[in-house]
Amino acid sequence: MNEQLSRAPLGRGGPDVSRLCLGTMMFADQTGDDEAKRMLERYFSLGGNFVDTADSYSGGESERMLGRLMADKPDCFLATKVGNPVKGVEGSGGLTPDWIAKGAAMSLERLKRDHIDLYYLHLDDNRTPLDETIGALGDLLNAGHIRHWGFSNFRAWKIAEMVRVADRLGVARPLACQPYYHMLNRAAEAETLPACAHFGIGTVTYSPLGRGVLTGKYRNGTPEASRGARQDKRFMETEFRPETLESARRAADHAEASHREPVHLAINWLLANTAVTSVLMGPKSLSQLDAYLGSPASSYSAADETFLNTLCASGHTPAPGHSDPRYPFQGRQTAFAEA
Repeated sequence: MNEQLSRAPLGRGGPDVSRLCLGTMMFADQTGDDEAKRMLERYFSLGGNFVDTADSYSGGESERMLGRLMADKPDCFLATKVGNPVKGVEGSGGLTPDWIAKGAAMSLERLKRDHIDLYYLHLDDNRTPLDETIGALGDLLNAGHIRHWGFSNFRAWKIAEMVRVADRLGVARPLACQPYYHMLNRAAEAETLPACAHFGIGTVTYSPLGRGVLTGKYRNGTPEASRGARQDKRFMETEFRPETLESARRAADHAEASHREPVHLAINWLLANTAVTSVLMGPKSLSQLDAYLGSPASSYSAADETFLNTLCASGHTPAPGHSDPRYPFQGRQTAFAEA
């Protein structure tokens, strides 16, 4: 494996970043220092320059691990996030100005950096006015503590509103969006990706393998030690559905019929979308990272696109009526909901 990773501009006027971003959610949880060091070395050896973490990953330990292991990589474009509660930190979570300022200071300390390249709002906070949240981000930008900001798991109408508020407050617009998106969950195509394209916001899609479904490992039942075997709450709420599992089986069979890996097909499906800037990888081991990194050398064709469109229509999932209960639709409010 010696092919250099390609890069693309992140957002309108943003820096060039690797089209495969190294996510470190597993660092300090299922990935120890030695394995993480090997993974970082492999990624950087191929020209990778985009690493992603969050303050809530492993209770802040993912950030601390990166602070230890990336001391010699000050030029790497490093993203972290704020918004989810951090285990062991009283009063953490949300997008209030106080927590954004405190959360950024704690992240900088753990990462051992004087600035954060990209600071994501990890999820929406309907209790805090956008003026306050974006004003706090403006303070961090003015102080040089962050270089850019972005968001994840926001509705499209809120994206437009964030741009409007940022313009009114004189704060730089968001540079990046991190939506949940893969070949069997195409909801982002309905509103989120078009909104980002309209406003010149880069997209860094997460969970490209559908929490493991798109590796093909569920074709013959539920393997031991998998999310399905552990009854992982988020997996059971999203991908663990008969229609999705069957579509994933057909996608994996399609890849292997032409001597390709299911992982490569899933990643290349994302990279083929010009609305996608970068794909966030989530490996826990060097072997898993290598599986991701082999994707650009694999083929993807118009015939693949046609076939995969039969498995999941744009804007939908294979499971009829499915939506993510963690991010519910809020367009219907009735008095009965109060009962």
